Amino acid sequence: MANKLCSFETMRSDFMASVKQCFSLGNVEPLQIKYASINANEADKRSTLDQVMRDYLIQLLSDPKHDVSTWEGFVQFCIKACRSEMCTASIPFSLLGDIFDALTLEHCEKLFAFVENGVNIWREELFFSACKNNLLRMCNDLLRRLSRSQNTVFCGRILLFLAKFFPFSERSGLNVVSEFNLDNITEFGAEDEADLKDILSEKDDAMEDVDDKNEPKLKIDYNLYRKFWALQDVFRNPNQCYNKVQWKAFSLHASNVLSAFSSFKLEDLQGKRKRPQANARDIDAQSQQYFAKFLTNQKLLDLQLSDSNFRRYVLLQFLILFQYLNSSVKFRPEIHEMKPEQSDWVKETTDLIYRLLAETPPDGTAFAQAVRHILKREEHWNSWKNEGCPVFQKPNQAPVGSEDSGGDESPIVSDKEAAKDKRPKAGGPIRNKFSHKHLGDQIREASTMSRYLMGNVELTRLWNLNPNNLDACKSKERDFLPSLENYFEEAIMQSDPASMIENEYKRVNDGNFGWRALRLLARRSPHFFTHSNNPINKLPEYLETMIKKIAKDRPQVASSESAKQPSTAGAETTAANAEPELEDDEVLKTVEKEDNRSEVQDFEDGEVVRKESEKISNAQIAAVAEKVAGQWRKLATKLGFQPHEIENLEYLNQSDVANARDVLEIWADDDEDAISENLAYILEGLGMTEAAEALS
Repeated sequence: MANKLCSFETMRSDFMASVKQCFSLGNVEPLQIKYASINANEADKRSTLDQVMRDYLIQLLSDPKHDVSTWEGFVQFCIKACRSEMCTASIPFSLLGDIFDALTLEHCEKLFAFVENGVNIWREELFFSACKNNLLRMCNDLLRRLSRSQNTVFCGRILLFLAKFFPFSERSGLNVVSEFNLDNITEFGAEDEADLKDILSEKDDAMEDVDDKNEPKLKIDYNLYRKFWALQDVFRNPNQCYNKVQWKAFSLHASNVLSAFSSFKLEDLQGKRKRPQANARDIDAQSQQYFAKFLTNQKLLDLQLSDSNFRRYVLLQFLILFQYLNSSVKFRPEIHEMKPEQSDWVKETTDLIYRLLAETPPDGTAFAQAVRHILKREEHWNSWKNEGCPVFQKPNQAPVGSEDSGGDESPIVSDKEAAKDKRPKAGGPIRNKFSHKHLGDQIREASTMSRYLMGNVELTRLWNLNPNNLDACKSKERDFLPSLENYFEEAIMQSDPASMIENEYKRVNDGNFGWRALRLLARRSPHFFTHSNNPINKLPEYLETMIKKIAKDRPQVASSESAKQPSTAGAETTAANAEPELEDDEVLKTVEKEDNRSEVQDFEDGEVVRKESEKISNAQIAAVAEKVAGQWRKLATKLGFQPHEIENLEYLNQSDVANARDVLEIWADDDEDAISENLAYILEGLGMTEAAEALS
């Protein structure tokens, strides 16, 4: 009976008493002695002690006299038990999760400092693999409880902790497929234009009473307010820039907003006004300025545009958007490409934004340089993601005597190393890129770049000259088939009776020639598949028939040969070359088919030329736009514009004539059938006869 195993309840009561005693003393050694004295297997003892830890934590949480320091001490006590191999490695994080679930957000923020300071503990080999999922779940639960606008600092602390805790190449923390947060919608436009005018007029009157000095002020109306906040929707989803209508609206709004920024310069008020020296509290308040979410009230727009920090936020959004449009993103659809005129506009606008950043106080030039440097580093980050986020490895230290070591003496190089340096450099980048990886990883990464890794430098280079084997086979250089005229040239000459060559010496009686001739006819000659009721004779006779048809397809050769023949042999040649009537009919049918085919091709070419000549000119577009200005929405719907595209054009706040002209220009660029005849037909169908007549 001495070897009887202890029951769960017995171990639970013994462990509970020992845990209470050891935690009050701050010593884990008595618990180790108790743990070793219990007769049970290791798995049962650990699971029991884990449950005891959680039960005792509930008692601590239910006692109001305990505070955050007590709970932190208990987690530290549990960590010591884990290192003594008495508890499972995941129990400290289960305890932390229970504590965060039971506390208010105020206490959670204090306790999270303990989690941040213990990041080196959580990254130990004992805890990392067992705790990373629990820790991530705990942080996500906290983020769901927090408000991004009211608890911004706490949310940022959690995200920074996760970035510090997980390895840099952890894919769960990377936006690998370049998704956007489409839920971040900025709502605006609660009041109408009349209310905004009243608000701004009252504000101007108040400013005139306070300050008699006339200073240039930015004219803020409802159009500027609407265009300014409409930009946030494009910043939220940059893929809208690849839509022609939405790009035009964005570029117009951006130009107006940046023009307003250029006309309304900010001044460094600290240098302009004589104010007492700022105390430490004011400096601290200025350093803690942040905007969790934009406030879009119309009454605040004047103050927001006068705030240098707010202006920098908006200009930086432009730069981030432009960098995305110009960079190469692996998961971006191939159809999303910038047109040359769009790229030119982005380049010019980028230079303007950097100039505005340099003119924005305080320290505008230094801030613009810092932004340029940060975005330059972002390009390396984007390239790393395009390559599949490979694991970073520290470079090998430079050997003694190398350039990095700063030694004056030349490095001592062995014969083996010298021979290695003399190897040819062809294919070097591929070898350097994949030399540190396993074979499977090398092949997988090479396939993502549409390359083939053949295991040999020269073979890899040759094979990747054209990665697509089908395209390589379709190349003209790979076409080794001779033409019909070249292959049958000798046979055609032998078929002429004037050559006086005996039948047994003709090429058509050669079996090798006949076999190759059949294959070539099947690939190149339309006569090979011509339907006929005549049975196929012997191969030489069939080839002679086909040679005569091929000769008839070469009128220039036939005429030259007939010119060389004596006039006395004309009758004999005509009689010898006479064919049965059925074969003549087949040849005539073939000629007629080719004539019809050429006529169809001529008609298609003429149709293309006609369409090019009937393309709508800019003068016609301007004339029609004036006639259909009041009904441009009806015309846009008929031309295939979607409702949201029509709304984007309305959003530009242009005249009806300008909107009609934009609709016609976009339709003329995108539609292959955009000719004056089709447009006139559409206009007549809509009852716009005056506009149809304006086309002529």
